[in-house]
Amino acid sequence: KPHGCQYVVVDGGWYDPLAHDNHPLTYTNASFPVDQYGRLIPAGNRWPSSAGGKGFKLVADKIHALGLKFGLHIWRGLPRAAVEANTPIMNSDSTAADIAIKTEVFYWYPFFYGMRFDTGAGQAYYDSLFKQFAQWGVDFVKVDHIIDDYSPEYIHAIHQAIAKCGRPIIFSASAGPLSTDEANDISANANMWRITGDFWDSWGKLDATMDIAATWSVYAGAGHWPDLDILPLGHISVDGRCADPDHQCRLTHDEQKSLVTLWSIAPSPLMVGASMIDADPWLLALLTNDEVLAVNQDVAANPGKRIRSRDNLDLWVKDLHDGSKALALFNRSGRTEKTEVTWRELG
Repeated sequence: KPHGCQYVVVDGGWYDPLAHDNHPLTYTNASFPVDQYGRLIPAGNRWPSSAGGKGFKLVADKIHALGLKFGLHIWRGLPRAAVEANTPIMNSDSTAADIAIKTEVFYWYPFFYGMRFDTGAGQAYYDSLFKQFAQWGVDFVKVDHIIDDYSPEYIHAIHQAIAKCGRPIIFSASAGPLSTDEANDISANANMWRITGDFWDSWGKLDATMDIAATWSVYAGAGHWPDLDILPLGHISVDGRCADPDHQCRLTHDEQKSLVTLWSIAPSPLMVGASMIDADPWLLALLTNDEVLAVNQDVAANPGKRIRSRDNLDLWVKDLHDGSKALALFNRSGRTEKTEVTWRELG
């Protein structure tokens, strides 16, 4: 927190009473709990403070009391449980079954249906959902599966619902990749949006991300940021609860520095994906380097620019609020290299 981290975000599955890892098809056919309007509520066996219709209010209150902000992950569309129960939609004459598109199901997480937006009931559903989130005290919502299969109707509806809910909420759209053909639309409606697939701890992923970041940086600015995904550092997949077996970050220390440097100069939102409980001093030092974090968080909100990329050597520069420039040099060759930069190149 003293180094600028603000948000504590609960990732997917908070509504699933049987969840225990990130492989839903192997463990559950659960019917997720929903309220009388078909809106997801926390699984009571895992979130006992939600009893009596409190939802995440007590959790959010406790996080706010620490001077932090609270976020949630949701999937696009309607919970299957709401459609099966045919719950009414708040402030609408329609029900969940009326607007569900049962053929629109995400292939590895088939617990949500798509929805229609042609009658106004789809917008009414999102209005009610974000009204609930505002009542709980939610500050950040990550919405999954609206970028990789780009769905402007969902993105516009969520943008409008947040505008109506009475509380400022960061809208994080996930997961990539995304074509820059959609850049103007997404930047006008979301605060951050994933431009890559899930990012994990391999040099190949990081090397490829350098080019993606360079392509997208021109679309970054105050209030709207291309998102390079989490920082998969330190202890990853604790007890195998993620995409890989339990392990420590496979990137070398130099590669980890390159990762944080790229995210900071592009810039991308910094979302820590490490287990902080057992973070070692080296990782803590990496995540609390205030001079590097200041480049990421510079108040001028200028995007970084890659002004040279040749012979496996990349040069980035970012204009800072005080008129100075931040410079990043990346060696992508796998061997020691020498390079030169002229003041003229830096402008």
